[in-house]
Parts: sequence; C-alpha cells; structure tokens
Amino acid sequence: MNSLNASFAQNISIVRPEYFFITGLSGIPYSMYYYIFLGVTYLIAVIGNSVVLLIIALDRSLHSPKYIGVFNLALADLGETNAWIPNTMKIFFSDSQYMSYNACLANMFFVNLFVTLQSATLVVLAFDRYVAICLPLRYHAIVNNTVMSLVFVAIWAFNTSLVALGASLITQLSFCKTNVVQSYYCDYGVVFAMACNDNSINMFITNLIVALFLVAPLFIILLSYLGIVFALSKITTWEARLKALKTCVSHLLLVVSFFLPVICIFIASLITSLTPNARVISGSLSLSLPPMLNPIIYVLNTAEIRVLIRKLLKNRTVPIRKSISKRW
Repeated sequence: MNSLNASFAQNISIVRPEYFFITGLSGIPYSMYYYIFLGVTYLIAVIGNSVVLLIIALDRSLHSPKYIGVFNLALADLGETNAWIPNTMKIFFSDSQYMSYNACLANMFFVNLFVTLQSATLVVLAFDRYVAICLPLRYHAIVNNTVMSLVFVAIWAFNTSLVALGASLITQLSFCKTNVVQSYYCDYGVVFAMACNDNSINMFITNLIVALFLVAPLFIILLSYLGIVFALSKITTWEARLKALKTCVSHLLLVVSFFLPVICIFIASLITSLTPNARVISGSLSLSLPPMLNPIIYVLNTAEIRVLIRKLLKNRTVPIRKSISKRW
C-alpha cells in the first residue's frame, strides 16, 4: 500500500510544461545571414537527396546491395534535414520560439532517429567496401539484396526502439525550474539536463547512443579500412591498387563529412570552453552539412549516377532543340 502511495505521489509531482522555449539561434549576431545559409543548405539537401532517391528507385541497374545502402543514406539525410531545419526557420520567420511539449518530443525523436540511421548506414557501406575488396570472390554470396534489405530492416527497428525509449523517458522528468531550451532544436541532452528529479537513466541512454552510433561506428569503419589497406598492399601493381581504392573515395568522403564536424567540436570543447553561441552554431553545422554534401559527393564520384543524369538531361534538351529548330 505504501509503495502504491509513493508511486502515486511521484506521478503527481511530475511537472510537464505546456511548451518549451527554443533560444538556440536567437542571441547570435547577424543571425539573419545564418538563417539564409540554412535555407540554401535545406534546398540543396532536399533537391539533391530526392534526385538520388528517384534515380536509384527508377533505374533497375542500380538495384544492387551498394545502392540499397546509398538509398537508405539519402532517405536518412532527407528525414534529418526535414526534422529540424523547417522548425528552426519557422521560429525565425514567425518570431515565435515556442514549441509545445509533444511537438518537442516528436522533434527530438525524429532528429535523433535519422542521425543514428546515418551513422549505421555508413558502417554498412564500409562493410560492403571491405567485402568487395578483401573478399571479392565471395562478395555476392555474403552481400546481396536480400541480406542488405534485412540488415536495414533490423537497423530501422533497433534504432527506432532505442530512440523511442529515450524520448519516452523524458515524460518521467519534472521541469519545475525552467522551460528554456538553449539549443536550435529540442536537443535530448539539453532537455533532460533541465529536469528537477533524477535523470540518471536518461544520462545512461545518452551515453549508450553515443557509444553505439558515434564511437563504435567510427572504430568499426577505421578497422574496415585497415583491412582494406592490408589487402591492397598484397596487390602487385599500383594501377590495380588505385582502381580498387577509387571505389572507396565516395564512402570516405561521406565518413569525413559526417564524423569530422563532431570530432572537431569534441576536440574544441576539450581544449577550450565553447561559448553557447559557438556550441549552437557548430552543432547545427554538424547536422546541416552532411545531408547537403552527401548527394553532391555521390553524383560527382559515382559514374553510374552521372551517366543517368546526363541521359535525363539529354532526353529533355533534345525536344527543346527540335522545337527551336522548327521555329527557325
């Protein structure tokens, strides 16, 4: 009976604000120019990733294990971009920094979900390159469309469950001191740090997500490329080595664009104490740049996609040229 009363009293004591106040980009000098930059970044990311998705979906020659991974990465990039930039732009144009409690949880869930999907996809693509170079004769037996599809179904299920658990645990926190979120979106770490009651389980979930989707992926990718370098060292000719290494260029650039901003922020925070404005800008750049750069990297470094885009552009320009020639 006493335990029931204690549980009932605990539920009553939980204070949930009606809304949160997002202040991340409001105090930044010349913030208008940064919002313009975010708007341009958003347009490039949405158009670029949509084009990649359409090309892979419509062209059957790209229905291969590697491009299943590329498709999933473009989908995660598109989802992550839409999860936070429109809300941030809405705050700027409407001059309203309020976000309802449920909208904050949804914003938190989708941003974290798509970021973890980006990280996991880069690991899968690293595995694809490792098998293709180190075990070329067994590639089609180990990596095929069925295996790749099942892997991504498992990743989506696991990531969704873990991120949903973290977001649901926010509902057990009491916000009795402040509802001001000093970030550019409903950042999980910033929000649970505002709680008045015990948030140790939230801290554990945060550390688990960082370990699973930041530390472990980077370590696994580094190991895979050490294996690739070792395999390439056994190839006798430099031409063959460069040809094999060229297939990894796109993936390496994707890894750099995703992990380098985060690593730079981490190193900067160790060397010096970041100001709130510097933390907000660096954090928003680490989320906005990879979705914008990824489709550009794949279009420029993937021959199949470049050829398809040229064909599409050629097919569209030919009727226009014919109509102009008829007029003259």
